[in-house]
Amino acid sequence: QVQLVESGGGLVQPGGSLRLSCAASGSIFSIYAMGWYRQAPGNQRELVATITNGGRTNYADSVKGRVAISRDNAKNTVDLQMNSLKPEDTAVYYCNCRTPRTAYWGQGTQVTVSS
Repeated sequence: QVQLVESGGGLVQPGGSLRLSCAASGSIFSIYAMGWYRQAPGNQRELVATITNGGRTNYADSVKGRVAISRDNAKNTVDLQMNSLKPEDTAVYYCNCRTPRTAYWGQGTQVTVSS
C-alpha cells in the first residue's frame, strides 16, 4: 500500500503561479513513476505530467512550457510547478504513483484560476 498526500492548491489569478506537492508513504520501494493528473467538472481525469524514478518526464501538450514536474527520491515527494496559469487550468489535481501491481491516487487538491 502507498499513501499519497497532496498540498499546495488554492486560488490564483490568471498568469499567476502555484506549486503543488505530494508526499508518498508506505510501500514506496515499489514505486517506479509518479505524476499529476487533473479533473475539471464534467470532464474526464487527464494527464498533466509524469516522472519516472530515472527522471524521465512526460507532459500534456496543454501544459508544456508552463509546468515543471520534479521529484525528490530521498524525500519521496513529487512537486508540480505551474506558471502562467489560465482559467482552463482550473481543476482538482490528483497525485498518482505507479507500482508493478497497481496505481495509487491522492485525495486531490483544488486549483482555481480566476480573477
